[in-house]
Amino acid sequence: MGDKVVYPHHGAGTILKREDEEVLGQRREYLTIQILYNNMTVRVPCENADRAGLRRVISEEAVDDVLAVLSDSGTQMPKNWNRRFKHNRDKIKTGDIFELAEVVRNLSIRDLDKGLSTGEKQMYGRAKKILASELMYARNMGEDEALEFLESLLLEIGGKRLAEEKAADIKEAEKEALVE
Repeated sequence: MGDKVVYPHHGAGTILKREDEEVLGQRREYLTIQILYNNMTVRVPCENADRAGLRRVISEEAVDDVLAVLSDSGTQMPKNWNRRFKHNRDKIKTGDIFELAEVVRNLSIRDLDKGLSTGEKQMYGRAKKILASELMYARNMGEDEALEFLESLLLEIGGKRLAEEKAADIKEAEKEALVE
């Protein structure tokens, strides 16, 4: 009890209790988990924990690897909104923090470049909260502090991207001017 775990669809939480219960004539052991960011309690049968994607929160050392994913240049996403949405939803469902960080990064880039649809804005907000909930436990931060940390990091990364793109555009314009 008290272990910090991640439930893929809802984020990081704390195991409150482990108990046996009879459901439909079968005795099963359940974990009760308090998910912090949406103040939800979930119960997961222990035998299905792996299949549900339940895993321990990453270590503080692994946070740097997650931040590196957020800083990467991004991956090619489907152009079609429905395919892109499904692609990102499937990545979130894996429960892998690096896949989640990719979704956050890619939606952040898309938001800066072209803006997001309503569905993607909701997904982006949810993905950031799930990611922040795990960073909170991994770095021993408060809930608001973790979300602010992530938001400011994304703004900083986005600002650098925009500056790099502007510098590349200027360089390209200078090359074209020399050719003429």
